[in-house]
Amino acid sequence: MKATYETATPAADRTGAVDDSRPRRIARRALVAVPVLVLLAAAPLVLGVYPVSTMTRILAFAVLVLSVDLLTGVTGLPTLGQAAYFGAGAYTAALVGIHLTSDAAVQALAGLAAGLITAALTGWVAVRARGIVFLMLTLAIGESVHQVAETWPAVGAGNGLAGMPPISLFGGPPLTAAGFVYWWVLAVAVIVFAAVALVVRSPYGRTLRGVRDNEPRLRALGYRPALARYGVFCLAGAVAGTGGALWAAQARFVSPGDLGFEVAALALLSVVIGGAGSLWGPCLGAALVLLVRDNLSASIGGHGPLVLGLVFVAVVFLLPGGLAGATAGLRRRHRKEPIP
Repeated sequence: MKATYETATPAADRTGAVDDSRPRRIARRALVAVPVLVLLAAAPLVLGVYPVSTMTRILAFAVLVLSVDLLTGVTGLPTLGQAAYFGAGAYTAALVGIHLTSDAAVQALAGLAAGLITAALTGWVAVRARGIVFLMLTLAIGESVHQVAETWPAVGAGNGLAGMPPISLFGGPPLTAAGFVYWWVLAVAVIVFAAVALVVRSPYGRTLRGVRDNEPRLRALGYRPALARYGVFCLAGAVAGTGGALWAAQARFVSPGDLGFEVAALALLSVVIGGAGSLWGPCLGAALVLLVRDNLSASIGGHGPLVLGLVFVAVVFLLPGGLAGATAGLRRRHRKEPIP
């Protein structure tokens, strides 16, 4: 019989008492997630056009950050190349919108497929390496795709791809209001987050954590780590491509800068700040990074990168587990132990 990497948690202890920690964890997560979703959904009802547009960009960028966290935090493969698949999804969605249909669902699926195919074509080379070599390979892939976008006339070359019409849904009228676009992006982002969470908590997700923590032991148990790495690389590419399609739906313009090194570095920085391996932490880090870059930087004389650098240094030295690790530590500190 094939051994498993992780042993199952017993349902009951020796006294016969059932361990209900899992239901309680689910209840706690729901207690936090439901109000957060309600507040996010209600944002366009109380905020102006610019804040809503900013939140839309944050949600699209957070989907990209989720793909980076799948590789860096869950599987232990630090990457600087996910912006390539983000850009592939964005360009594909824009081309579909210009030449085929304005349906947002079709564009999102096209972006997902573009990210998946691009990752499948390039990942079989990258996943053969680990550590700093893997990081450099993904950087080379990202820069190569960026150079293609910079020089290919079919996608506008250095001028970018403009002229994308407003998105619509299922044959309906164009969604010109910022709030409607926001609700669409929020819905897709929530679906992607839920799908990634299911993958991470599945047996395949435990295999990925085994690749991160002890690959030789995983191989000794009969698993194929290289296949697991390739699978998650393709999955992360699909997630990043979906994020690119959402970005194009909001901006209606795609440029080579959307898949450059800066975007890849900011996505990796978001994972570090939020807490690698935690899904909600990197999303919070994505919000912080974009707010500093796009909003705070203008009010402090363009010194947003300096602020992000200081935040990164502070997190590395003061919060090694990121924002998610800090909150987990507080929960453990204030958790009441049962009386024996």
